[in-house]
Amino acid sequence: MVVSQAVAGRVPVSLLDNPWVSFGARRAGRLLVSLWVLVTAAFLMIHFIPGDPVRAALGPAAPQALVDARRRTLGLDDPLWLQYAHYLRDLFTGHLGTSVTSGLPVSEIVGDRLPATLALACCSFLLVVAVSVPLGLAMAVLTRGGRRRGSELTFTSTSVLLAIVPEFLLAVGLVYVFGVHLEWLPVSGRDGPGSYILPVLSLAAGPAAILTRILRVETLSVLGTDYIRTARAKRLPDRLIYLRDALPNALTATVTLGGMLLGGMMAGTVLVESVFAWPGLGSTIVSSILAKDYPVVQTVVLVYGTGVLVVNMIVDLVLALLDPRSTIRES
Repeated sequence: MVVSQAVAGRVPVSLLDNPWVSFGARRAGRLLVSLWVLVTAAFLMIHFIPGDPVRAALGPAAPQALVDARRRTLGLDDPLWLQYAHYLRDLFTGHLGTSVTSGLPVSEIVGDRLPATLALACCSFLLVVAVSVPLGLAMAVLTRGGRRRGSELTFTSTSVLLAIVPEFLLAVGLVYVFGVHLEWLPVSGRDGPGSYILPVLSLAAGPAAILTRILRVETLSVLGTDYIRTARAKRLPDRLIYLRDALPNALTATVTLGGMLLGGMMAGTVLVESVFAWPGLGSTIVSSILAKDYPVVQTVVLVYGTGVLVVNMIVDLVLALLDPRSTIRES
């Protein structure tokens, strides 16, 4: 009996019984299904948008024979199911099509513009985190228990104002004040660190205000729990209580919202890049929509959508690390 129990204790648990493996498999499955829906929607998009992209690219004076030849070259005369099959094949082989207006490979256009958009979004998100986490924690500590009503009112009013102002409107205002009136900062292009300041502020101001308010509310809730009162009764240093006990427990809702805000910031780059003539995917998709260059629009939509899905996947993993029991059980 003792021997059999010892042998049984050495038998490894099946991977399928591991909650982390099961959690990862479910999340990966959802990601794949979401990617398939996104790819299908991007494919159907160009077929439901009114207008002929080939005619728009060649101009109204182009002979019909030239338009028909170009449509055959692009495969637009094939049945819809065959176009979809070719589209999936090309995605797996890395061929994203050819721009109707410039004749360049779409992969080359996206590859040239994607780094600028990623740099803008990542810098904005880092600024949001760097501002909202310490400020939200500090405001919760300063205003807990109804203290400093004036500071709380000022903080609430300012954060609400910044949260409701659209990115493009804030961008226009920053351009006028710091670019046109004061002439302190460049207002267009991507040339040196100074060119990042105004676009990053335009993208980060609203999300930082929202995230700071959420973190303050969550921290206030955590500061009123029993284990925080127990830690105070033990006369632990305030710095240890706030950073070790309160902040990690307040970050669960903040991380969830932060992931949503990052996805929204990626979409917000479209208008902000247009205001600042930023050489990224945002300005590219705007010009491509105006030119009816649907292969480029299709690919940029895929890139943005995939970015949002990947960010959501990362948020799920971070939440699972912060609160393994409840996150894995609820998933």
